[in-house]
Amino acid sequence: MSKEIKTEIVIQASPEKVWKEFTNFKTYSEWNPFIKSLTGETEKGKHLVVRLEPPNAKGMTFKPKVLTFEKNKELRWLGHLFVPGLFDGEHKFELIDNQNGTTTFIQSEKFNGILVPLFGKMLDVNTMNGFRLMNQKLKELAES
Repeated sequence: MSKEIKTEIVIQASPEKVWKEFTNFKTYSEWNPFIKSLTGETEKGKHLVVRLEPPNAKGMTFKPKVLTFEKNKELRWLGHLFVPGLFDGEHKFELIDNQNGTTTFIQSEKFNGILVPLFGKMLDVNTMNGFRLMNQKLKELAES
């Protein structure tokens, strides 16, 4: 079973400015309503420690593996709930330079595994709302 959710927002700032704010992980607890903390090395193959707290849902801490870290463009990781194959999520943050002083910030996640159908409503509502709230706060931060 698989499922994908995706959000995007146009930010009135360069990809470099958006990336600077987005990758300042030490400040996440101050502004990020969805990812409360993110620590670890962003090098491909390394593991992060991420604390997610979707709105109106139970938070979780997990240790995804970095798949891509391309400055000013993309961060992508793969996380698992308990063991691979039960509930896996490939989370992607992408910055698109619109060539006009703005950046489109895309946040998406592809979920796979036998437990995905059990979490469908939570993903459609809570996780999607978490993505949107984070996108909006990042926009406000980068535009200020």
